[in-house]
Amino acid sequence: MATFLYKLGRLAFRRRHFVALIWVALLTLAGVGAASAPTAGSTSFSIPGTEAQKAFDLLEERFPGSSADGATARVVFKAPAGEKMTDAEHEATVGEAVDTLSDGSEVSSVTDPYKADAVSEDGTIAYAQVRYDVSGMELEESTKDALQQTAEDARESGLTVEIGGDALQAVPETGTGEIIGIAVAAVVLVITFGSLLAAGLPLLTALIGVGIGVASITALSSTLDLGSTTSTLATMIGLAVGIDYALFIVSRYRAELAEGREREEAAGRAVGTAGSAVVFAGLTVVIALVGLSVVNIPMLTKMGIAAAGTVAIAVLIALTMIPALLGFAGRKVRPAGEKSKLLGGGRTPKRPGRANMGTRWASFVVRRPVAVLLLGVLGLGAAAIPATSLELGLPDDGSQPTSTTQRRAYDLLSDGFGPGFNGPLMVVVDAGNSDDAQGVFDDVAEEVGDLDGVVTAMPPAPNKAGDTATITVIPDSKPSSVTTEDLVHAIRDSGADTKADTGAEVLVTGSTAMNIDVSEKLNDALLPYLILVVGLAFLLLIVVFRSILVPLKAALGFLLSVMAALGAVVAVFQWGWLSGLMGVEETGPVMSMMPIFMVGVVFGLAMDYEVFLVTRMREAYVHGEKPSQAVVTGFQHGARVVTAAAVIMIAVFSGFIGSSESMVKMIGFGLAIAVFFDAFVVRMAIVPAVLALLGRRAWWLPKWLDRVLPNVDVEGEGLRAHAAAADADRDDDKELVRA
Repeated sequence: MATFLYKLGRLAFRRRHFVALIWVALLTLAGVGAASAPTAGSTSFSIPGTEAQKAFDLLEERFPGSSADGATARVVFKAPAGEKMTDAEHEATVGEAVDTLSDGSEVSSVTDPYKADAVSEDGTIAYAQVRYDVSGMELEESTKDALQQTAEDARESGLTVEIGGDALQAVPETGTGEIIGIAVAAVVLVITFGSLLAAGLPLLTALIGVGIGVASITALSSTLDLGSTTSTLATMIGLAVGIDYALFIVSRYRAELAEGREREEAAGRAVGTAGSAVVFAGLTVVIALVGLSVVNIPMLTKMGIAAAGTVAIAVLIALTMIPALLGFAGRKVRPAGEKSKLLGGGRTPKRPGRANMGTRWASFVVRRPVAVLLLGVLGLGAAAIPATSLELGLPDDGSQPTSTTQRRAYDLLSDGFGPGFNGPLMVVVDAGNSDDAQGVFDDVAEEVGDLDGVVTAMPPAPNKAGDTATITVIPDSKPSSVTTEDLVHAIRDSGADTKADTGAEVLVTGSTAMNIDVSEKLNDALLPYLILVVGLAFLLLIVVFRSILVPLKAALGFLLSVMAALGAVVAVFQWGWLSGLMGVEETGPVMSMMPIFMVGVVFGLAMDYEVFLVTRMREAYVHGEKPSQAVVTGFQHGARVVTAAAVIMIAVFSGFIGSSESMVKMIGFGLAIAVFFDAFVVRMAIVPAVLALLGRRAWWLPKWLDRVLPNVDVEGEGLRAHAAAADADRDDDKELVRA
């Protein structure tokens, strides 16, 4: 592989105009496609194989035209202190609001609180339920404006009016965080390279790669039903890996120049060596992201595949566009150790010949491996302790900031009708195989109403055919509580008895039941996913490092860092530690998909540093250095680059903590802290300590396996042979000339 990539790098350097033109054309094509693509509608959220999804599908079949997936809004009214919502003046205000809401073109139905028994027992709170024909993301702005204006008009009478539900759902805003992250990345690159031009190359290529990826996602969003979070994730990961991969190759290019090689040769060798590490690092990220499809949640699968596509683009750009741009830059990109005059180039070093920080750190670790190993493992173990109290759930209006009208409506409904009112359960009874369907409906409603934890079970509402009915159940606990989860399972257990006795099927759905099913599905998929992703990457790393213990150490180190990161997420988002600093206004359960998502993404990203750092050690060992010296050599050449890459990745991910979407905020923080733990504790401390303790055993591989495995030559041994042959040919030519 090294020889192939070497030739590719030299070709891109020579044909730089052609290569640059291809990438600019692809960016233009993707941009035109995004601009001309139809506006994407809402993303369908289906969970195949769950009872909640089965019930939802049954509702769409048996209750046609009911807009089961349509947006809803609860307009909540609260009377001033000392007054009642049943006062004539307030009744008139609410009646006027209901009439105004009913005139909307996208409105399916509006319930009058006084006719639907939607007034609290103390008479201080009432609500009107509004149903729409389309989902929240498909509602026209004029419809949302009319809803908000109606609430504002009602407030003029002295009532407190808030709006809950998903009708006001908006595309999440990420603010200026990403710009700050990119700015930090630029500063780190300038410090690392000592050159504005060299620092600008990774940023430019990463932005082009993300531009192509996100524009392609936008162009296909309507066709493939991709949500806004998909492009946010692709941007987050694409920026991070795009900058890192380009950084690796530019850094190696400058090192080759420092050894006296011509620029085209240096570009070829940089792509042949660092490019090999980039390919395998990218493969681990792609495997981890595509592997999310095993969970069988379409939204998660699409997010993973879209992000994997962006990573693949980042790899291709690093291998082709970076050497092309290096060709354009010419002598403006200086050899390693030289700085531009603007940044202090030409000055005499204060301590010439002094070992760099990476060398000094690695030498210390090699001398004290046991102490460093114990300190690193114990530190990550302590950080992982909060993960033992991990609670999973999906965000609802109760997790919104208190400044939002959705959250205030949620609190008003809880105060007036109980905490379970915000998470009603919908029991669907399919009595098509029963002789007395109405009798079955009534029996189920009575049985469910008698269960512990049920405030009320409303009368059955059958369809026109009379073979299916819905029963709305109000729990006495909030939607995200363990008590509500137990109630869902209790209803389903009683439904199994009903089916055995009458043949009627009892299903539980609704947003609360759907959230519970999603959490359970993700929990069940975590271990198989972990085995699949880590197993495939383990095999890949055996091929790369030609070792058993090095990939095993890499996998165990990853598990340490991801558990520590989950512990940090629990501490901030569930316990509330540093919540003010992170902009977390409301603590609660950790998002259900966070563990499996972190396992996938963090594993792929962690292997970036493992591959880049350890391949330099492997390269030194293969070329004759002792194992302990090879560790020091790897750090001498790679520590500065890996440190810069980690800081850049942390900065990019941290930029998304400012998002208004709790899911994006949590993902940004989780990935940033995970990269910090993995890069600076695992890869920079635990890895060299373990390799120093193992010595030559670290690179052991059974002979039979060595014969079977393909030789991918990541360390560039083939390039040395190629260079030696070229030098021999040149010597022969000189001899012929002399003769």
